[in-house]
Amino acid sequence: MDPTPARLDLGRLLDRPGPDLSDDDAQQLRQDFTRFMMRYKFGMDEIVTKLTILRDEFAHLHESNPIENISSRLKNPDSIIEKMRRKGCDPTFVSIGEKITDIAGVRVTCSFVSDVYHVFDMLTSQSDVVIVEVRDYITDPKPNGYRSLHALIEVPVFLSDGEVPALVEVQLRTIAMDFWASLEHKIYYKYAEAVPQSLLDGLREASVTAGELDATMERLHAEVKTSGALPHELKAELVDGTASDPDAAFVERLKRLGR
Repeated sequence: MDPTPARLDLGRLLDRPGPDLSDDDAQQLRQDFTRFMMRYKFGMDEIVTKLTILRDEFAHLHESNPIENISSRLKNPDSIIEKMRRKGCDPTFVSIGEKITDIAGVRVTCSFVSDVYHVFDMLTSQSDVVIVEVRDYITDPKPNGYRSLHALIEVPVFLSDGEVPALVEVQLRTIAMDFWASLEHKIYYKYAEAVPQSLLDGLREASVTAGELDATMERLHAEVKTSGALPHELKAELVDGTASDPDAAFVERLKRLGR
């Protein structure tokens, strides 16, 4: 059961309560808002912990680590209010929770595109993780060139008076995608959304270049990973074409080599 009240006058809470709101009511509103935000913070921390465990396991027990970096952020009240206005959101906990899905965010940076999907699979296969929505901007980039894998996932948070669900937006991307997104953010911030067309065209070209770089690095990584790893008989099958329609045994041997 959600212990927070249904209604919250967020504007009055954050814009210094007026004389029609008593000190006790103002204090209660602040406490309720803090509780509401703590749910998201704890959910975010839970996801970061899960990813950190995976990263540390790979660092100690495997030859390569698919996770390069993990970062997180919680929206501040000003950002929440601004997004409430843009989305026409009522100043209630219920409305905020339904319409603003990126209050808590976690970003994972990987070296290769294949790592992005591998980390996503490992995270979302955990029993207490519920996938709410997935937006794959790697397979289908945004018109401006933005590429990333976005996943809205829900995890349980256990507070003193019960369990509540926490929604967290997880963004998974390669280093090249992250570099491009960082540059785009700086450009939009500098020009306050009115970005010159020449820069927009340059960003789209840079996105294509970043995608080509990811593809090249993925190919080189695969070559290095499999270099000298294929037994002679498997190489022969690949060369003479007998593996064009591989049977289950052939596929299983390849899988074992990649472990």
